[in-house]
Amino acid sequence: MDRRTAGLVDEPRSGRRKPELLLSGAECAELTRWARRAKTAQFLALRARTVLRCAEGGMNKEIAAELGVSHGTVNRWRSRFIRLRLDGLTDGPRLGRPSSILLDQVEDVLTATLESTPVRDTHWSRASMAQRSGLSKSTIGRIWKKFDLKPHLQDAFKLSTDPQFVAKVIDVVGLYHNPPEKAVVLCVDEKSQIQALDRSQPVLPMMPGMPERRTHDYYRHGITSLFAAFNIADGTVISELHRRHRAIEFEKFLIRIDKAVPAGLDVHLVCDNYATHNTPEIKTWLGRHPRFQHDRTRRSASKRLCHTFQRQQRRHYVTYRPLRGSGGHAVSVATCPSLAESASLVITQGSGRGGRCPRRRGYASRVGAGLL
Repeated sequence: MDRRTAGLVDEPRSGRRKPELLLSGAECAELTRWARRAKTAQFLALRARTVLRCAEGGMNKEIAAELGVSHGTVNRWRSRFIRLRLDGLTDGPRLGRPSSILLDQVEDVLTATLESTPVRDTHWSRASMAQRSGLSKSTIGRIWKKFDLKPHLQDAFKLSTDPQFVAKVIDVVGLYHNPPEKAVVLCVDEKSQIQALDRSQPVLPMMPGMPERRTHDYYRHGITSLFAAFNIADGTVISELHRRHRAIEFEKFLIRIDKAVPAGLDVHLVCDNYATHNTPEIKTWLGRHPRFQHDRTRRSASKRLCHTFQRQQRRHYVTYRPLRGSGGHAVSVATCPSLAESASLVITQGSGRGGRCPRRRGYASRVGAGLL
């Protein structure tokens, strides 16, 4: 090509001058970490690779073709990094559509929920509050969730009026945290009015596609009382069943504990202030047995350890079995494996309230014991 025709060929265009992009050592290390880390968001990893490639040099079109993005994307993140550095690669807060619920409406819902109740209901529901406020049920649900309001839930509390509350708490808690040497700490409680129930028809067993079924009506076969002493140190339980719940039965249970605990150990009994535990007969018996120390809890207290054990009995059963030739019926409680043995009690026929025992010879069934 001669000099005359050379002027007819277009030379490569340099285009608009790109701003220079330089990285410091810390910025290069941080961008490399974002680009290579597996847990980095993909949008952030792509922006980091774009900036690293721009720092190496090259045209925006070449970088866009190499990374599989548009020319404008490369130009945008190059400019934002030069202006804002690393902070420019992350997304800023987006305002979005302005809220259509005014603060006064939110305040009105909160005030009505906390300070009022519906006319015909015990507590507010999303539907009733939506009808009152004019908002949708989903909006009411979001407001309650935002402020952690649950009108359908109720909880209970107890304020002690015992003037010796602090001293008793220190005494009982100290026994569990720092038990005395050569002594056993037992949490003692009773569960009275346990009903021995029997369904009117045999229980139908579970089958594929069908759960176990039982009739809704039942027969009552009297009541019994469970006495339990829980040793928190090793998890063992001393239990006994009695027909009634009086000081005489509690004294028999203390004799059972006296026989079960080795003679060389002192016994600390953590009991509540039930009247059965404070009768003159019980005080006399404790006076004759100096190794027993009666540690009473605060007034109106419930001993959670024994109550937890009694809740576990829901998985076990009261067994009813007619006794031939005696006119009575045996009721036994199948306890957990930590108990030494199952206790049994004979209940006379017709002693239950509201019905007599069925006269079906040799019939035995198991029904759940309400031990809560």
